[in-house]
Amino acid sequence: MIRKRQLVTFGALTLVLCALLIAARQAQAQTEKVLHSFCPPGCADGANPMSGLTFDGVGNLYGTTLDGGVQNYGTVFELSPNGRGRWKETVIYSFCQNVGCPDGKNPTSNLILDRLGNLYGTASLGGGGNDQGTVFELSPGPEGWTETTLYGFAGGADGANPRNGLIMDPTGNLYGTTSGGGKKGNGTVFELSPSGGGWAKHVIYNLGTIGSPYGLTMDVAGNIFGVANSALFELSLNGNGTRTPTVIHRFTGAPKDGSSAQGTPVLDKAGNVYGTTGTGGEENNGTVYMLTPVAGKKTWKKTILYSFKGGSTDGSGPAAGIVFDSAANIYGTTSAGGSSSACSFGCGIVFELVAPIGKGSYTEKALWNFNKRNGQWPFGSLILDSAGNLYGTTDFGGSQGEGVVFKVTP
Repeated sequence: MIRKRQLVTFGALTLVLCALLIAARQAQAQTEKVLHSFCPPGCADGANPMSGLTFDGVGNLYGTTLDGGVQNYGTVFELSPNGRGRWKETVIYSFCQNVGCPDGKNPTSNLILDRLGNLYGTASLGGGGNDQGTVFELSPGPEGWTETTLYGFAGGADGANPRNGLIMDPTGNLYGTTSGGGKKGNGTVFELSPSGGGWAKHVIYNLGTIGSPYGLTMDVAGNIFGVANSALFELSLNGNGTRTPTVIHRFTGAPKDGSSAQGTPVLDKAGNVYGTTGTGGEENNGTVYMLTPVAGKKTWKKTILYSFKGGSTDGSGPAAGIVFDSAANIYGTTSAGGSSSACSFGCGIVFELVAPIGKGSYTEKALWNFNKRNGQWPFGSLILDSAGNLYGTTDFGGSQGEGVVFKVTP
């Protein structure tokens, strides 16, 4: 009898403790911190970041701004943690330092790092008299950073106006896209290869009716995947130094498919391709999708993982790619929607798609709603640190209204 009463008491205590733990977990809301607010146009620290961010090996963040800097033609910036929860912003390069802007201007791309700590990116305009954009490198040194223009686009068949970042293969070749030009007028995929102390540039794909290309990704075999407005394509290696282009999916739009794809594709370890579309889906507010290769066939199966609802309860219009954590949960941003009324169509959100258990479906939750003061309209992809914190930028918002770098702790 005594034992039974003790068990009842223990059970009741367990229920109380469980309730307290659940309440505590529910109280642990996500937090967002603005690491840096950019100044109005003309400020030396840059304005209007549209790119994602890049970590180096010691925890510094790098990115680009469309405007601001010495000439108001954009910057490359570094954010360094001081160990006390604060971050210091340093402009490591301001574009258009000479007449004609041979070094480029108005970058919107993210940056990549090589093993020596050099940064690579694109500028959408500039490049001398052609004003069609550049590929640039920034190299660290004892007296600061040195900028080198690796290539200036000529327009026409050569391609024009690169707006997205680059990828690098194991041998140091760079790959990217131009939003215009090419033989068909809808942009190109290009390769830049080190050659004789310089760089040799080749167009490896001319975009046609599927629209202009955005970001690229590469699998372990060296095949390239890219997205255009209405399709996702693959450039597969042939073994003779050339690539075969294949459209692996054409987006058909609402309500059963996405449309207006912009987010850079992401691959998982099984070879599935993930991405976002700005419109389409059940409510025509955009989607997160997955493409799975069908075994034994040259076809891909499309799955819509989530259709955004828009309005004040959800985001809409995802413009950036997604990122995975170690548990296969998916994170991203939408450029509009959310609970804030400070923006006409919402200021955007940071969302999580919680990975299903077994054969279930992803569950979406808004981790953060932007409200202008803490950022407005995120366009760049998120990155994760080892602790699971998310970092990104917004084009506008912040204390000066010209964009922020933010951190979200789920």
